Amino acid sequence: MRIIGHRGARNIWAENSLSGFRQVCDLKNVCDLKVDAVELDVHLSADGEIMVIHDPLLERTTDHKGPVAGLSREALRKVRLNDTLGETIPTLAAVLDVFAPTGIELEIEMKMDALGNPHAGLLEKVIALVEARGMASRVVLTCFVPEVIEEIRAKAPHMRRLASVDRRSCEAFGGVDATLRRFVDLGCIIAVEQSLLRLALDRALGIVGREKLGVWVPNTLRELDYWLGQPIAQITSDRPDLALQLLAAKAG
Repeated sequence: MRIIGHRGARNIWAENSLSGFRQVCDLKNVCDLKVDAVELDVHLSADGEIMVIHDPLLERTTDHKGPVAGLSREALRKVRLNDTLGETIPTLAAVLDVFAPTGIELEIEMKMDALGNPHAGLLEKVIALVEARGMASRVVLTCFVPEVIEEIRAKAPHMRRLASVDRRSCEAFGGVDATLRRFVDLGCIIAVEQSLLRLALDRALGIVGREKLGVWVPNTLRELDYWLGQPIAQITSDRPDLALQLLAAKAG
């Protein structure tokens, strides 16, 4: 069972922050196990820098307002992340610096801009940076949008792909079965929102298979214990520390 820290470990440390990423790298000192991967999200600044932040707007996680894509990298240096000691939004390059020596894999999600459109050039920039760092084998490129997954397959066929699925996806793409089959055809690992996967686990296992099926985001001890007992490949959690502790206890 692979354990993935969601946005680092957003229920413990500030999400998508360098301090949070550094802390999740140190979980081995607490749990005697390390996370297998960390999930993070990327947008482009106005001048084409890859920024690590979940929302297309600044309001929820920073002391500023407006779209991430409306500000240059230099302007974003003045934006402070909430729940940190004055940190700014990290660049993907800075995040790769944190993870390069660790062996931990990264799931990098391609986010849409504030109007719901893909950032022009974002995927190409991410692929180029990851390859330049020699980290392509440790990176999974992810998205909710099939057309973006298709683009990933076309432009980086050597890299792994992950599709995230929730109820909104299924409503848009013709139901659970059709959505899962569409992403299976694109050669994806498929991570399904936990309440949906509870209802559709047998069908998902039949369509996807356990080796490529994951769940997001169970966070309580009860939820994590349940999913650790299911025939799936990975768990993405805001509390990877709890997942690792449970995993260690079960192994012992």
